[in-house]
Amino acid sequence: MRGYNVFRAARSGKTILVALFLTVGSFYAGSLFGNNEPIYVSQSALFKFPNKINLTHRVSPLVIPETGMNVCPSKFNEYLPCHNVSYVHQLSLNVSRREELERHCPPLEQRLFCLVPPPKDYKIPLRWPTSRDYVWRSNVNHTHLAQVNGGQSWVQEHGEFWWFPGGGTHFKHGASEYIQRLGGMVTNETGDLRSAGVVQVLDVGCGVASFAAYLLPLGIQTMSFAPNDANENQIQFALERGVSAMISAVATKQLPYPSSSFEMVHCSRCRVDWHANGGILLKEVHRLLRPNGYFVYTSPPAYRNDKEYPMIWDKLVSLANSMCWKLVSRKVQTAIWIKEENVECLKKNAELKVISLCDVEDALKPSWQVPLRDCVQISGDTEMRSSSLAERLSKYPETLRNKGISEDEYTSDTVFWREQVKQYWRFMSINETEVRNVMDMNAFIGGFASAMDSYPVWVMNIVPATMNETLSGVFERGLTGAFHDWCEPFSTYPRTYDLLHANHVISHYQSRGDGCLVEDIMLEMDRMIRPQGFIIIRDEEQVISRIRDLAPKYLWEVETHQLENKFKKIETVLFCRKRFWAII
Repeated sequence: MRGYNVFRAARSGKTILVALFLTVGSFYAGSLFGNNEPIYVSQSALFKFPNKINLTHRVSPLVIPETGMNVCPSKFNEYLPCHNVSYVHQLSLNVSRREELERHCPPLEQRLFCLVPPPKDYKIPLRWPTSRDYVWRSNVNHTHLAQVNGGQSWVQEHGEFWWFPGGGTHFKHGASEYIQRLGGMVTNETGDLRSAGVVQVLDVGCGVASFAAYLLPLGIQTMSFAPNDANENQIQFALERGVSAMISAVATKQLPYPSSSFEMVHCSRCRVDWHANGGILLKEVHRLLRPNGYFVYTSPPAYRNDKEYPMIWDKLVSLANSMCWKLVSRKVQTAIWIKEENVECLKKNAELKVISLCDVEDALKPSWQVPLRDCVQISGDTEMRSSSLAERLSKYPETLRNKGISEDEYTSDTVFWREQVKQYWRFMSINETEVRNVMDMNAFIGGFASAMDSYPVWVMNIVPATMNETLSGVFERGLTGAFHDWCEPFSTYPRTYDLLHANHVISHYQSRGDGCLVEDIMLEMDRMIRPQGFIIIRDEEQVISRIRDLAPKYLWEVETHQLENKFKKIETVLFCRKRFWAII
């Protein structure tokens, strides 16, 4: 068991169960466990469950076997329902626009309806901050990135671990040095990214998210994304490390984030053709940037004079000028533009037919499955004036006033979730280091995430696309998140969250029919949550009762607790915990 003692201080006691499990499993292999049935691990014994291993698809009407949810065969341990390469190859897509990299959910009858098993030798992830630099190799057992990008210090083999030196394609000397250089470029060598007003960053084609990991000490929050492409499992590596990330691609649809949400959009060899198709992808960057936000472009066209790179550079400069951006620095391998919100300049360019301006109403709609618009959006007065994340968390977001949410309601919501989060930790009764990756499945205005800020976690705030668009207010608080529709699976790998919080989200979907039933959403929860992870559910009593009955069939343990809701009435709250089981 070489390597276990190295991180003894960083691991919780629960990880010891895995060591016991692997030892016993190895001892008995070929006899007792030859029947290929799911097993649960405890400190004293190995328990067999009645759930059957059977490749099962979603059918209507929906029936769950008396023996419990079927378990998918082992080869489906990395099942990505809406990023399934085999299914995508069956579709007629615009490959020149890289549409195949976007999410494409198969029809309901083609989706699996069985519990996704962990891979062989899966271990409880190492705890943050150790996980920033090391993860268990068996949890993400893919060698492609280490073989192809190991020399660029992305990720390297280190015994039983993957080691992340903190490098990237264009920052081989480490992300810290690169981040310092960017800070000097935007401040004329007088400061860093924080002093330049950067608090929230979007990292396009993020690789294993070392850029985001090394921005955290500066108090900078980053939403990292990359497609499920040739750089296999890069987002899985990022999430295993405990860095905020999701699968996504900028291709034919708007990214699932509100307009004017980031002070910086970063592209380091992100393999996006920003100059193509009339610059429609660069116009999406314009939509996402706040006034006086930066577009950081570290790529060959910024520094090479061979091949087609000068032509690409000229096109980028022309497109940036048409959107009234200003090139503030170009050195080493990087060019940086600032989005100066010069409304008169934009209107003049529109009159000259250089650009088209977007309708004002477009910015108010959730950017969920919305085709890219070949127009330039005027942001209005959305520049963030709070100089730190702490200030943004404590200040009322003016965006919410336009959503009909008053300052009093905001304050009340903030106070409520602070108290609830204290109760949550008391009921979970675990060390706070056992939770790193958190998702709020119905974030509203981010009160839950704000209350979690004093803990060593990050929160993915999801605002359902069918609800009131409050995600812009969440971002204004210095938090990150995305739009989503819970009738579909989320764009993440299995086993990527330690805690899911579902506050009155399931009942919202019950009238939507197949694909949106309690059983469907519970299955997606199970796919996303890590073994021994927690799922906290608040909802209508009928939904709570149904989940409590179904939970054992999903191999969840359940406790019920009584807590006050926002209206000072007592409601039942479910604390579910996913058992650590595996196919032997």
